[in-house]
Amino acid sequence: MREAFICDYIRTPIGRYAGGLSSVRTDDLASLPIAELLRRNKGLDSARIDEVFLGCANQAGEDNRNIARMALLLAGVPELVPGITLNRLCGSGMDAVIAAARGIKSGEIELAITGGVESMSRAPLVMPKAEMPFSRQAEIFDTTIGWRFVNPLLKAQYGIDSMPETAENVAEEFHISREDQDAFALRSQERAAAAQKRLALEIMPVTTRTQNKAQIIGQDEHPRPSSIKKLAALRTPFRAGGSVTAGNASGVNDGAAALIIASEAAVKAHGLRPIARVLGSASAGVAPRIMGMGPVPATRKLCAILGININSLALIELNEAFAAQSLAVLRELGLPDDATHINPNGGAIALGHPLGMTGARLVGTLAMELNTREKGLATMCVGVGQGIAVVIEGV
Repeated sequence: MREAFICDYIRTPIGRYAGGLSSVRTDDLASLPIAELLRRNKGLDSARIDEVFLGCANQAGEDNRNIARMALLLAGVPELVPGITLNRLCGSGMDAVIAAARGIKSGEIELAITGGVESMSRAPLVMPKAEMPFSRQAEIFDTTIGWRFVNPLLKAQYGIDSMPETAENVAEEFHISREDQDAFALRSQERAAAAQKRLALEIMPVTTRTQNKAQIIGQDEHPRPSSIKKLAALRTPFRAGGSVTAGNASGVNDGAAALIIASEAAVKAHGLRPIARVLGSASAGVAPRIMGMGPVPATRKLCAILGININSLALIELNEAFAAQSLAVLRELGLPDDATHINPNGGAIALGHPLGMTGARLVGTLAMELNTREKGLATMCVGVGQGIAVVIEGV
């Protein structure tokens, strides 16, 4: 089997909900890192890109109609290049990277651009069609995040806990205290604050225009100074007597990321510089009510496939959907709460979580951090009860 190399990675800043990137259409947002990859890799012949893979979780608004295809055209990629959009909810961007790597490893493709996008600010309201003529019943759903058009059979079997409610379930079932959640959240904020110069290396500034006024968004908008006192004062709106708050949960955000994945032959043909190789990937399911535990079986499955021990990994990027599930995952995998090799630049609690983009960001960030021959894991939970994981190695 051939090797698949990560050769470049770039992302937009992560915008806050209704923040600096909210004026940018989702398809335009997705096109920006793709165009930037082409701009800075002068030897890459874009007509020889075999496929563009993009992850996107919503696909109910400007991200409908195969956003990968729309984004590549908007980015100036020749029309002969195809594109495909993948949806594994929160894991979509990571799955897009995995799909590109699999295509290259199998020998079916040589060169791909991959990544993910989400504009949660611009997610539309939707309503179903009437089930009978002249119906006077109308229901409207917000597609920003969570359930809509619920199947009653699924609800009866598995429930339809919201994302924060699943975190409350995890906190209760795995005995994760509010104090530990807030301490974890504060570490994420502190690490992100200390890593601003490092994070700037993966961020491309985005110029937006509102009311004919230009604004340059050059850094992530979600990080915010905090303290244990401030975090402890936040209410728990998701469950009476609960422990999940806005401060120990990830954000609702906007952003896009893109990577170049290439075979060894494509690396040479296009003058690319590999920074990591993709070793393998795995996914697994868990009960939807504790969806945050998905990284545990996915990681164990992947470590077994690759024959590696999780303690041999130099770095781990674990998506911080919630502090409760992050801590439960770490403890189930036998890892310390405050390990410095896990999310060294902070995670989604501080940086934000644009659903379809985050998985690509995790892999790209990890690739930039790894030294030669070091192995690293990127893993995340997925709504409706799944986990996804990928291991890469620095070159």
